[in-house]
Amino acid sequence: MTQGFFQLAIALAILLSVAPFLGRYMARVFMGQKTLLDPIAIPLERLLFTIGGFANQSSMTGRKYVSAVLVSNLVMGILVFFIFLLQRALPLNPTNLTAPSWHLALHTAISFVTNTNQQHYSGETTYSYFSQVGALGFLMFTSAATGIAVAIAFIRGLTGNALGNFYVDLTLSITRILLPISIVGAIVLVIAGVPETFAGPAVAQTLEGATQYIARGPVAHFEIIKELGENGGGFFGINSAHPYENPNNFVNLFTNIIMLIIPAGLILTYGIMARKPRQGWLIFGMVFIFYVLMVGITAYGEYVGNPLVNNILGEQVPNLEGKEVRFGWALTALWAVSTTGTMCGAVNGMHDSLMPPGGFATLSDIFLQIIWGGQGTGTAYLFVFLILTVFLTGLMVGRTPEFLSRKIEKREIVLSSIILLAHPIAILIPGAVTLAFPEALAGISNPGFHGVSQVIYEYASAAANNGSGFEGLGDNTLWWNLSTSFSLIVGRYVPIIALIYLADSMAQKQSVPETAGTLYTDSFLFTGVTAGTILILGALTFLPVLALGPIAEGFAIAKAAAEVTAGL
Repeated sequence: MTQGFFQLAIALAILLSVAPFLGRYMARVFMGQKTLLDPIAIPLERLLFTIGGFANQSSMTGRKYVSAVLVSNLVMGILVFFIFLLQRALPLNPTNLTAPSWHLALHTAISFVTNTNQQHYSGETTYSYFSQVGALGFLMFTSAATGIAVAIAFIRGLTGNALGNFYVDLTLSITRILLPISIVGAIVLVIAGVPETFAGPAVAQTLEGATQYIARGPVAHFEIIKELGENGGGFFGINSAHPYENPNNFVNLFTNIIMLIIPAGLILTYGIMARKPRQGWLIFGMVFIFYVLMVGITAYGEYVGNPLVNNILGEQVPNLEGKEVRFGWALTALWAVSTTGTMCGAVNGMHDSLMPPGGFATLSDIFLQIIWGGQGTGTAYLFVFLILTVFLTGLMVGRTPEFLSRKIEKREIVLSSIILLAHPIAILIPGAVTLAFPEALAGISNPGFHGVSQVIYEYASAAANNGSGFEGLGDNTLWWNLSTSFSLIVGRYVPIIALIYLADSMAQKQSVPETAGTLYTDSFLFTGVTAGTILILGALTFLPVLALGPIAEGFAIAKAAAEVTAGL
């Protein structure tokens, strides 16, 4: 137990050390200040701006920014969809894989262009090297950069500045942040034992004389952007539980930190760009406490283990079902919360095998979307909660609510409500339809309360742009591919559109001078009220689902264990 918690403490300490440096660096990048990469990046960016036809880099209105996001994502999604359908005729296909079904190709394209990377397939047996690297790897950079660009535009709008140019921010996100870290990180992964090759599967003769084909590929550079960009889509079917994606404890720790640093750093980037560093650190601290709490809940559940199994063994043992013994209960719990908190979705153990506390924590992460949240969009969601908290506290004291010296009025509250309502709509409606026809549509492998969690988790993962799942669900069907595509699109683009219009609305407001009655948002009291608002809104929306899923499952297991004990 001591070793497990020591490993957790090391990971948390590294995060606290690294996030501030990246936060300051990202602020310098998007504020146009000098950075170490300028001599290399500026000539490349000028070339890209010239080729792209936006060398003047003029700021966009909210409407133009939304149009740029939607059109660029649509074009990229269509391109990747046709690459999948034509992969048999394309190069870098050493195993001669045929095209997937049209609905799987559609789901995969939508999933990756939305930064979700939900996989209803096993990568090594479905998509060629060209499809994985040229199509999925391409979207891993652009979808993550889209999220960062939207977050930066949102921060600018909140602080009364112009939104900026989407294509410029998209380019800077790749050339200054994602690509440099990915290059260094991929080299580290290769040195640590992650393969990087275009050779076909290795052929080995087993001791029994049989022939075994061992899948491999250009994994290292795919793996680093998978974690850094909060993409999560695995090169292999079992994702980061595969020894080629995650061969040892060093890689496990390294990639865990990598998936956290951008969303954690962006909170501090906000503090710098808004000239509210204290508020940035207070929000960072609030989210960090939520994160540690969820890690603790999950780790405790896995450490205590399954009481039914403990009764059989006659002693308390950790729950190791669905886990890599290389990582054990502690690092699996940490990874599960990190990947659902950041909307990454990569897994180093099967979430379907987590004990009910772990299922509760991971589902709660996906429902709330702010621990640490999606690539860029999670930071924006945090400030939507801040705006709602300002509005609620303003109602309590009878003042017109203000945030960053700008009045919060009807338009801002309507847009904030749309952002928060899109998520449950994309989860609960298709989830209810699926559960109404469990045999025809759901494909549930576990009946009862756990089956409810399986279905709701799948839609929550899609709507939150997470991509992980309670596997065991038969999800490569026409229904699952199309219904989760609905959740992917609604969960990604409705909030992004509302976020941009909200930022544009705030940018056009006149600054209101501070008075004796001004509510200061960079205080411990206001941060505490914000935390309460997040928990109350989250509980009101999703507590019934949690009660029908992991909470009821936990009580059922405890009751069954008590009955076994009484019978003995």
